[in-house]
Formats: sequence, structure tokens, C-alpha cells
Amino acid sequence: MPQQAHGGNLAWAAALAGCSPDAIVDFSASISPLGPPNSVIAAIVSQLGNLRNYPDPEYSELRLALSQFHQLPSEWILPGNGSAELLTLVGRELAQLPATVLLTPAFGDYYRTLAAYNARVLEFPVDLGRGNWENCLCSPESLYPPSPKWGLLLNNPHNPTGKLFSRESVLPYLQQFALVVVDEAFMDFLPPDQEQSLIGLVQEYENLVILRSLTKFYSLPGLRLGYAIAHPQRLAKWKLWRDPWPVNTLAAAAAIAALQDTEFQNHTWKWLPAARNQLFQGLASIPGLNPLEGTVNYLLVESQQSTSQLQQNLLQQHQILIRDCLSFKELGDHYFRVAVRTESDNQRLLTALKTIKN
Repeated sequence: MPQQAHGGNLAWAAALAGCSPDAIVDFSASISPLGPPNSVIAAIVSQLGNLRNYPDPEYSELRLALSQFHQLPSEWILPGNGSAELLTLVGRELAQLPATVLLTPAFGDYYRTLAAYNARVLEFPVDLGRGNWENCLCSPESLYPPSPKWGLLLNNPHNPTGKLFSRESVLPYLQQFALVVVDEAFMDFLPPDQEQSLIGLVQEYENLVILRSLTKFYSLPGLRLGYAIAHPQRLAKWKLWRDPWPVNTLAAAAAIAALQDTEFQNHTWKWLPAARNQLFQGLASIPGLNPLEGTVNYLLVESQQSTSQLQQNLLQQHQILIRDCLSFKELGDHYFRVAVRTESDNQRLLTALKTIKN
């Protein structure tokens, strides 16, 4: 069974480890270990009787919940079958421009959607070192002088490094590119006083598109739910490009409940910094490993030994799955990424790494 580039392939991991998928401790997919929230499970159960009916094609209740959550008119919001579906629509739109600039290393699905529509891609590598991360967005013009006809696709917080771009560092590009797409799939892991979302500016810039995911923060990747925030005319065009009913009834109900669960949100924001620091400090204490400080629920780690071999050893000896970074061509076989999990899971990983390293 081939391994997929994306994390979370438990069937592949279990086959390699010789165990059931349930026995795998999955650090490869950056999903919160705290959910799904009880409120979401209850909402899903309450909608089981409605499975005999088609979903509302306009998703009026879901869009209303999202509009209230973000303080935006609902016509500026388009729910989708995970942010991956919406990214495919982004790729089709970007392919109509002469070129699209990518900050690299970049999420592999960006290449997938751009290649699907034969878009021209211009890559700009960011500095993975410990220098001033805020300045890394200030120099793409040194490689590619921005064209008012080009597109820019980036994620914030950045995947796979977990670094956070300030809102101010992104703003100049709204003036310099025809279309700016900001993938904020992990932004909700930052509390409101720390996040750097551009959602508040979307009504000022017709060329700004924001992508969001509800599956990582609320532990719902199996439901597939994301949404785009952009000018209503752009979203109306996208609706004509895609299949009807992309969001199922259970996913829509789950999203509405999740958005209203402020207790779960506050608990996550309180839990994450200490849990991430525990994992970071533990990784930094292991010789040969160099974790990069991040702002969300995963850490990128540089390793002196082959990480694909390390991944295999962890699976076969400890039933632990980490994300190798072979799909990020700038990183290769000497980086891996791990999600922040519970204290006991984090400690299990650290103990296993020390055993293998020694």
C-alpha cells in the first residue's frame, strides 16, 4: 500500500506496523486531541433523522452561523467539502492568471490544484532559520518583481513550519497582486488577541480570498468541512463550477454547533501553549533533533538522521506515526513534523525517540 503525501494515513501505517489502525498514535495529522466537542456529537445525532432529505443547497443556517461568528454578511461566505474542495476552485481561478507565486516549502495540495489547471508556478523559498521571520514576506520581489496580473498563494500560519505572519507583513501584497489567497486553516488555534487573520479586511479588497477549515481545531477531519470568505461575485462564480450539495447534513450541523461552543474554544486556547512547550522542550533535549518554534498545534523538527527511517522505526517498534517531509522538496529526508497531542502521548513520543536515538 503506497503512503500518501498527506498525514493521517492510518491504513498504511498499520500495515507497516503490523497492528490495527486503532493502535497507532498519530502525530502525522495536525488534529486537536481534545475533540470532537460533545456539543458537536450531540448535533450530529440530532440530525440523523434528516439523512433522508437533501441538504439546503444554499446552506442558509450554516452561512448565518459563520456570518455571526465572523461578523460578515452571509453572502461573503461559501461552505465547502473541506478546504481542499475550495482550494481546487482557487486553483482554477489562479490558473487564469499569467503566474502564481508560492512561498515554499508549501502545502503539497497547492501543487496538486495548480497542476490540475496547468497554472504557472513561481516558487519563493522562505528562510527556515531562526532569523526575523517577519521579514521573510518582504523579499519575494527580489526574485519575482510582483506583477499586478499575478496571483499569490500562501498559508498563515505557515505549514509546515508553524510560523505566523503578521497581518501587516501581508497587507502590501494586496496592492501588488491580482489575487491573494490566504489559507488560514490553522488560524483558529490562536486566540483572538493573537491571531493575524485578514478576514476583517476582505470587504475592502475584492482580490482577497480567505480559506478556513473547521476540521482541525474541532477534530472533525472525517466530516470534511471548510469555507471560503471572498467577494460575493467570486463565490457565485465558484458555485457554478462545482457539484451541488458539497456539504452533507451532518457536517453542516456539526459546524453550527462547533462555532457556538465557546467553552471548547477557550479550553483549547488555554491547553495548547503549555502542551506545545512540553513537546518542544522534550524534542530540543534529544541530541540530533532541532525543533523550530511554532505558533499552532504542530512542530517542524530537523533531524541529523534519515526521518523516513525514523518514521519506520517508530511505527514498527512503538506504533507511533510521525509525518515525514519528503513531500516538501525543500526539506527532504532530514525534517519531520509532529502534531501536539496530549501530555501522555507527547511523553510516549519523546520516550520512543530517545530509545531509537540511543
